[in-house]
Amino acid sequence: MTIAEPVEQLSAPSAPADGVAALEIEGALKYFGKESDSKTPFWRWGANRPAKMTVAVDNISLTVRRGEIFGLLGANGSGKSTLIRLISTLLVPDGGRIRVFGYDVQREERTVRRLINRVSVEASFFKKLSALENLMYAARLYDLPARQAREQARFILRRLGLSEKRLYEPLENMSRGMQQKVAIARGLLTSPVLLLLDEPTTGLDPRSKHDVQRFVLGMRREHDTTVFLTTHDMDEADRLCDRIAIIDEGRIVALDTPANLKRAIGSQIGKNGSTTLEDVFMAYTGKSLDDDFEPSEGVDADDE
Repeated sequence: MTIAEPVEQLSAPSAPADGVAALEIEGALKYFGKESDSKTPFWRWGANRPAKMTVAVDNISLTVRRGEIFGLLGANGSGKSTLIRLISTLLVPDGGRIRVFGYDVQREERTVRRLINRVSVEASFFKKLSALENLMYAARLYDLPARQAREQARFILRRLGLSEKRLYEPLENMSRGMQQKVAIARGLLTSPVLLLLDEPTTGLDPRSKHDVQRFVLGMRREHDTTVFLTTHDMDEADRLCDRIAIIDEGRIVALDTPANLKRAIGSQIGKNGSTTLEDVFMAYTGKSLDDDFEPSEGVDADDE
């Protein structure tokens, strides 16, 4: 048995025939509201003032092709994590439609969940259990055969740079970067047809980032996996993504290939040939990804 065999043993979830878009978003809308204080006496000024609503995802429409690595760039609080939660059925949209391989995320939620997996920067674990035990627990939730899942888990963790002895170490003894690798392995374990990566390499060292990026490219090449990625790392977006959308205050303000975006902005600012995605982001939003963000009322600061 070669080291590559476990990847082939677990089949990816079945998806519709070629020609169907991996992800279709039409006019997606999500808002959050601050509930009014029912304890406020009716005679107090503003007691009947309507609740303040904040639009987190504002009429977004886009299509992701099958087999594409699609990137979403946005500052903290721009709505990118809310959008991923809508796609992954964790939030219910307040308007519009979202379809994954033709399946509606609201009406066909269970089918959608079999086709996707999500890796988030705030992944939760059983910290007393080892990396391998956490992955085996996830495998049982997806009804994966135990023996094959164990081989697959060991293979992925080794590919992500975890040594054999770390597989049996409790998660609470691992660094945040190591725990993030386990979260990524958990997302890849089911060989999803659509992989949702919400800032997956945050907290990883440069070598670990490269390991993750190489594995994602391998998933697309070997298993026709479609990837929807949010990231703060401009080099990561440039290296991985076929197309990039820039989101600002809940709206898509630009969408094209990295090369076309850089070419268009380069001609405007006179930096043809040396334009970066940072230049592109600044031009479309007027801010840096590192800018501090003051969340609006009604939106959790950790939401983005």
